[in-house]
Amino acid sequence: MPARNGQQYIERLRERPPALYLRGERVKDATAHPGLSGGVKTVARLYDLQNDPSGPDMTYTSPTSGEPVGLSFITPKSVEDLDARHNMMRRWAQVSCGMMGRTPDFLNVSLMAMAAAGDYFAEDRPEFKQNIRSYYEKVREEDLVLTHTLVNLQRSRAPSESVLNDNTDIALSVVKETDSGIIVHGARLLATLPIADEIAVYPARSHRLPTGAPGRTSFAFALPCDAPGLRFLCRESFDLGRSRFDHPLGSRFEEMDALAFFDNVFVPWERVFLLGDPDRCNNMSRHTHQYLHSGHQVVAKNVVKLEFVLGLANLMQDTLGSGQQPQMLQMTAEIIEALETQKALLRASEAEAGFDQWGVFCPAEMPLMIARHLFIRMYPRMGEILQLMGSSSLMALPTEADLQGPLAGDLGAYLDTDTATAEERVRLFRLAWDTCCSAFAQRQILYERFFQGDAYRNVVLLNSLYDKEPATDFVREFLVSEL
Repeated sequence: MPARNGQQYIERLRERPPALYLRGERVKDATAHPGLSGGVKTVARLYDLQNDPSGPDMTYTSPTSGEPVGLSFITPKSVEDLDARHNMMRRWAQVSCGMMGRTPDFLNVSLMAMAAAGDYFAEDRPEFKQNIRSYYEKVREEDLVLTHTLVNLQRSRAPSESVLNDNTDIALSVVKETDSGIIVHGARLLATLPIADEIAVYPARSHRLPTGAPGRTSFAFALPCDAPGLRFLCRESFDLGRSRFDHPLGSRFEEMDALAFFDNVFVPWERVFLLGDPDRCNNMSRHTHQYLHSGHQVVAKNVVKLEFVLGLANLMQDTLGSGQQPQMLQMTAEIIEALETQKALLRASEAEAGFDQWGVFCPAEMPLMIARHLFIRMYPRMGEILQLMGSSSLMALPTEADLQGPLAGDLGAYLDTDTATAEERVRLFRLAWDTCCSAFAQRQILYERFFQGDAYRNVVLLNSLYDKEPATDFVREFLVSEL
């Protein structure tokens, strides 16, 4: 089938609802639930863009069906392919102002890379190559939405042998193998965007299985989100049921985060991609270059998010007439520096792209890694800057109802500025509040602190991966030089 539209996504979610639990109750219909429907509608908007002829290309021709399929599934073979995919990912990120971190393109590009590296999976078992390739084709041709879960829950306080190692004392595990598949039991976090069709379960690059980990904790597989025994426990929703005026971001872009509980869940063999080999699981992301393609999507999203912050900060200053104050100029410059740094690193990753051993044209590793590492510090600072810029205007902030209430005349008399009416001012600062102060805003900051991998794990990875020898040799040669 060709690339889906939004209504088709919604209809499938209604027909095959995942077992979502929110505030102590089973969600009957995520598409109508007040804490989830805003996010569902936004994901539907993304799919509608694939069928909008007035915008940039969002599809390409499927190599198997000849139908148009989502451009995030493309296997890049050239600079032009990377550019086309970048433009597509940027357009999707703009829909949510960069506030939805797990839009479907994130896992689409990951799955593409894993399928292209099918021989890596075949080294575990020969049939796993066909499994991963068939699954990629299924997701591409049916245009499915994926969530994923990577990390085991932690209970033991015993020190690990490595900061990168995951504990396995209560890990999701294979409890039985049968002729038709495996049975898994346990829990994983964090499943962001559980309003999805399928869930992928595979090892995290930054959370490795420890040396000597039992083979039963080593696997990669995928399942429909409505698989029997699979349940999602959602955190409290930050879509508070308020209007788009009062909560312009939370009412639209609640993608939700959940714990995934697997209660003796059956996984057919054709859905299994790795099994029983901790080393192969630990090295999967790096050897398939899956993280390079997901990193490309992440940094493209981060650029959009910083563009949004810059535009918001500029409008706040225009409205308050504070743009020429030295402290405002300094903070605006800091936003610009963050934005241009992310843009430059993204462009460098594309300019230095090359073919990997699987024949895929991959963005360069180090610029993406640096960009993601920097964003851990950048985005919390963006929230702080917006708070400092907004100051008291973010505190006693009227609601939409107040603008129609008995004090509406007073609001017009006292909140009008040279450039904005009271309503325009309140609307703008409601948006600023939802970006830097609300519960939705704080989830964004927490998400960006850890979505890229926590800072110390990234330090360890960066030091282990970066080739420092050329610079070291340069200094050694200088020390013995007589010139």
